[in-house]
Amino acid sequence: MVVQPRMGMADPRRMRDGLLATKAADAVTVGTLTLDSYTRTGDLDAARRALAEGAGLNGYPIATHGADTTRAVLRGVADAGFPVQVRHGSARPEHIVRALLAAGLDATEGGPVSYCLPYSRTPLREAVASWRRSCELLASARESGAEPHLETFGGCLMGQLCPPGLLVAVSVLEALFFRQHGLRGISLSYAQQADPRQDAEALTVLGRLAAELLPDVDHHVVLYAYMGVFPRSPGGARLLLEDAARLAVRAGAARLIVKTTAEAHRIPTVGENVRALETAAAAAADEHARRASPAAGPGAPVEDTGIEAEARALIGAVLELDADIGRALVRAFAAGYLDVPYCLHPDNAGRSRSSLAPDGRLLWSNVGSMPIAGLAERGPRPPILGSAGLISALSHVRRTYDDRAAARPPAPPVPPLPPRATSTPRRELGLTTP
Repeated sequence: MVVQPRMGMADPRRMRDGLLATKAADAVTVGTLTLDSYTRTGDLDAARRALAEGAGLNGYPIATHGADTTRAVLRGVADAGFPVQVRHGSARPEHIVRALLAAGLDATEGGPVSYCLPYSRTPLREAVASWRRSCELLASARESGAEPHLETFGGCLMGQLCPPGLLVAVSVLEALFFRQHGLRGISLSYAQQADPRQDAEALTVLGRLAAELLPDVDHHVVLYAYMGVFPRSPGGARLLLEDAARLAVRAGAARLIVKTTAEAHRIPTVGENVRALETAAAAAADEHARRASPAAGPGAPVEDTGIEAEARALIGAVLELDADIGRALVRAFAAGYLDVPYCLHPDNAGRSRSSLAPDGRLLWSNVGSMPIAGLAERGPRPPILGSAGLISALSHVRRTYDDRAAARPPAPPVPPLPPRATSTPRRELGLTTP
């Protein structure tokens, strides 16, 4: 399994050192250039001022440093076995796509829904138009012999408390949008939630729908380690990351985006990122070995609790609205056919609500106008959360894993991994390099 950090530093030398450390980690890795907030929002004047004044930035300002600087950062680092992806968070990413292409890169991520509703006040219609142009720009890299890659962020909406049926549906719909606008290398995301059984079902459904609806696209599934309130204890954070790696192996995800033991406190260091990569790789290798053991026997079948039925109903309802998937997405949100719980964007209906069962499963309390009412009602509908219940649900994972870590005896040293695989993640995942 390929593991990848979220890593971005404003100083080119520090960014290069971070990429080198990621490449040297005892794992099969993909490099990351995570961009700063000014670049994400298109405020390039502020990014230039910050660099000139020596002010801190929370990422790499790819559109400000210029193509020559970024090429120097990547020279001798990015290669066939170590591709580098640009991660950003922009609802209007054309300037970012132009900058990464100018630097010789051709892999990034996001989406017209997933980088609009949670992260901006940009009207959805404008985000869809910008992402259409960005997809076409990225697809144009094929003219120079590259095979560009775009990863949908749709399976990570709000990071938490979004039931899996909607996450799977938006991830697939964004992938279909990418394909409609010229991309042939696509990955589909899903974020780890609070219950591993529900997550395994969701990842299985995501892979199945991708194979069915994107048969002409080189695609894979990527899992994000939990994106909500992270455990405060190093032991709890490590257990959560290890569970993410094991989940990825069981459910067939090809790539894992890691988080570190510092997530609850501050931006992690390069060293902490490397340790997270190696922790995840070791846990994945252990899970592979356990599953391959004759003593393990057949694995438990993946449950069917209705995630696939919900996802198919949502995807079908959106695709019936318009042959142009971008217009269909805009109409779907206007009609409430897609409705993200707890999302305050003006183009989100805001009628849906979710709840967290005691075992960690995410359930719908109210589906609003989404066409899944009969599918989502399995047993009594949980109550709509008040403020105290919402805060408790948001900290459920943190409490659970900190408690598990406190009750766990000290772990024996983790044995070293076998030598790093020589196969190229570029070929396996469709990510290319300068």
